[in-house]
Amino acid sequence: MSRAKGQVIKMQTIIIDEEFKGILPSLNEEVYRQLEEELKQNGCRDALVVWNGTLIDGYNRYRICTEHEIPFNTVEKEFSSREEVIIWIITNQVARRNLTPIQLSHLRGRHYRADKILVTNAAGTNRYSDPKILVVCHNGKQLESTVKRLSDIYRVSARTISRDDKIAYAIDAIGEVSPDAKKKILSEEVRIDKKELERLSSKPREEIEAVAMTMEDGTFKRRETIPPAQSNNKKPADPVPVNPGQSIVPIMPADPIPVENRHLETAAINISSGYNTVMQKLYNDTAELKTALRTYIETLEEVFKQL
Repeated sequence: MSRAKGQVIKMQTIIIDEEFKGILPSLNEEVYRQLEEELKQNGCRDALVVWNGTLIDGYNRYRICTEHEIPFNTVEKEFSSREEVIIWIITNQVARRNLTPIQLSHLRGRHYRADKILVTNAAGTNRYSDPKILVVCHNGKQLESTVKRLSDIYRVSARTISRDDKIAYAIDAIGEVSPDAKKKILSEEVRIDKKELERLSSKPREEIEAVAMTMEDGTFKRRETIPPAQSNNKKPADPVPVNPGQSIVPIMPADPIPVENRHLETAAINISSGYNTVMQKLYNDTAELKTALRTYIETLEEVFKQL
């Protein structure tokens, strides 16, 4: 971006809140460089968003503009609490970014926690919950749970929202020990199963710290996952019939599976189970089918990432 000789650029003073900044996954290097070139060539055309002088949207643009003395504008938003800011950041980014399954799980879990605090503090009122989903009676009691409302907003099952709460807790707990480890999880530089994150969410801080440090120094190894059918010596469940005379049978390999590929065998079993669930919902109402399909799609995406 060109400027007149001798022109002085006065940069605005903006507060960076590490919690707000840490909610969002970092851009990869290639995307960041593309943004940098765009701003250098055309300037910063979109205003940065601040709350009480604290930046809540545009961290990468702010960094680039500061480094290269590129002028920028800001727009102030009003919120009543930090939780409202967190929910705004999350919903704003989910609508704009192409996020991975682990990133979505983390954001939905953070949304859940912030929403729970707001509902508790405001007797069931939250202006960032969908008014068609949030129903409040005259005495302020909430008629539908936070899990139910968020499952409708994000079009996933209530069980997924509950899992995401634990997953987000574990990721943030790891981030408190090592921000670099959290970044590696969200960028998928480090692969860790969602079930393992759920497990860690209830473990002592010492174990979480140990896992975080192995992620930071590059020695982290994924835990062995053995299919439930093998761990308790039981046969896989019978296939769920779709129509009379028709059934879906999981395709299982004839030869023994190497230890390093056991996680893929587990994933194959989960996929079969998920498909059966979808078929069960096929003849029920549309909402149930959409929820089942969304969960099935997330399972497929997880397997794809492991290949």
